[in-house]
Amino acid sequence: MNLLARREHSYLELSNKLLQRQYPADEIESTLHRLIEDGLLSNERFTEAYINMRRKRGFGPLRIENELRERGIDGQLIAQFLCSDYESWWPDLQQQYQKKYGARPPADYAEKARRVKFLQGRGYPLEWIFKLPESQGTEYSETD
Repeated sequence: MNLLARREHSYLELSNKLLQRQYPADEIESTLHRLIEDGLLSNERFTEAYINMRRKRGFGPLRIENELRERGIDGQLIAQFLCSDYESWWPDLQQQYQKKYGARPPADYAEKARRVKFLQGRGYPLEWIFKLPESQGTEYSETD
């Protein structure tokens, strides 16, 4: 209960934490099922809260999806809560770019590549990233 009082957990996360504390596996499973029945443990609630938390911290849909899968959330549940359409994520992508680089155009191709790699690491699709520099007026040409 102390673990659930701090934040939402997925079934897998809570199970792993209890296993690390060396509780018996059969006891863990029965306890977790009882928590689900009582509405205290919910993968749906966890998924929704996790997406909101990570999105506020500037992460994109690809990274959030991977992190949810690592936490034992199935693809169907992820698709139900993680809207990954371009229009809804575009302001977040722009904000991350502006926060990190401001209006400063990349000095050269290597700098542009570093910026692309940074945004990819944050979890934004490459095709979205390539649309960003044109809209920010930061495209690089070989003559610069």
